[in-house]
Amino acid sequence: MLFTDMNLPAPLAQGVLDAEYIEMTPVQAATLPNILAGGDVIAQAHTGSGKTAAFALGLLAGLAPAKLTLQGLVLCPTRELADQVSREIRRLARAMPNIKVLTLCGGVPLRPQLASLAHEPHIVVGTPGRVLELLEKKVLPLQAVRVLVLDEADRMLDMGFTDDLNSIVAALPAKRQTLLFSATISDAIRAISRRLQREPLDVSIEDTQTQPQIEQLFFEVEEEQKPLALRALLLEHQPASAVVFCNTRHDVRALAEDLATRGFPVLALHGELDQREREEMLVRFANHSCAVLVASDVAARGLDIEDLAMVVNYDLATDPDTHLHRIGRTGRAGRKGLALNLCAASETPRALAIGQRQGEALRWSRVPAASGKPAPAPFVTLVVDAGRQHKLRPGDLLGALTGTTGLPASAVGKIDVFPTRTYVAIARDALGQARNGLRSGKIKGRTFRVRELGI
Repeated sequence: MLFTDMNLPAPLAQGVLDAEYIEMTPVQAATLPNILAGGDVIAQAHTGSGKTAAFALGLLAGLAPAKLTLQGLVLCPTRELADQVSREIRRLARAMPNIKVLTLCGGVPLRPQLASLAHEPHIVVGTPGRVLELLEKKVLPLQAVRVLVLDEADRMLDMGFTDDLNSIVAALPAKRQTLLFSATISDAIRAISRRLQREPLDVSIEDTQTQPQIEQLFFEVEEEQKPLALRALLLEHQPASAVVFCNTRHDVRALAEDLATRGFPVLALHGELDQREREEMLVRFANHSCAVLVASDVAARGLDIEDLAMVVNYDLATDPDTHLHRIGRTGRAGRKGLALNLCAASETPRALAIGQRQGEALRWSRVPAASGKPAPAPFVTLVVDAGRQHKLRPGDLLGALTGTTGLPASAVGKIDVFPTRTYVAIARDALGQARNGLRSGKIKGRTFRVRELGI
């Protein structure tokens, strides 16, 4: 099925065209007609299957822009996923004038969010805790909400958001559309569906093009030998990008520090970072200014890195579903991925449970000898202290770099524009030229502060 078959409103059809969406993914083809018709949906689909675009189009197609009321609410388990969903909605709504999408997540100051709510948004994307907090302060009006989306509902239950979800749903109109998306459909998810939905379309996607194609290997390693084993595997495979999962924040920090002292281009992502730090780490990882991201499970969902080469479970996950969520970061959308798992003797029961969950024998291998040196990341990130609020667009920055600065376009990587900042990846050997050129030149006729974001 093609998106042109859906008879979308003209501005929304333009947004789909601008996003270069042509043929629907299986989950989009299975759910979008029912979503556009106003029906409830419960869908099991893997990350990378296109589910975000499916419910985003449903939210936007039925929106009444002239009504300055909150009409759509999307609940996500993590800030990363909420940010990703908000970006997708804004991208598809680009041709729709005056659509306000607001992201409401914890871990950031409350005051700016309160100020943003002074003018009611059309759509809110948020985490249950912060949404409930604002609801209890009576600053988040939900009486006009037409569509509720629960994205990655299984993860929200895993994180203990059940009571928060119940409180939020109790404040919503009984007559509404409810869309529920989940990587796994457990009995608990079914119970939520029965309570919140009316005769939902039940969709389960098992399409080979969206199924992960992951080579998975297990390595029996004593606990004290894990740091050396990880370094050996990273040197052996030299991945362009790798996420290394640990079970505790302490281990995330300690392991990242150990790798950094040995020359690996590494960052640590865990729950104690503020939003700016998290955003900048994810930007640097996604634009290849950093090759290794050591993370806790807070990053197992909502981590949207295109073509992630490798996942390493430094610690095996405590349950098989979490393990599947972790390794699902690689091998997305038909690409091949690699998942390496370090298993201490005490973790053997976890490994056996994973094998039983997957329905196949685990493949065991030997850790190679550590040899060689880690390669530096190919890019370095520059930050320009200007963004969407300054009407700065990616093309403006690219023009400045390839124009007056004289960089070849091949030396300019990913450009990410935020409200007040813009991040641009520059080839490492062109860093000095780019930095000096931007500092001495102008962007759109103006001079902005330019700085390096780590090396």
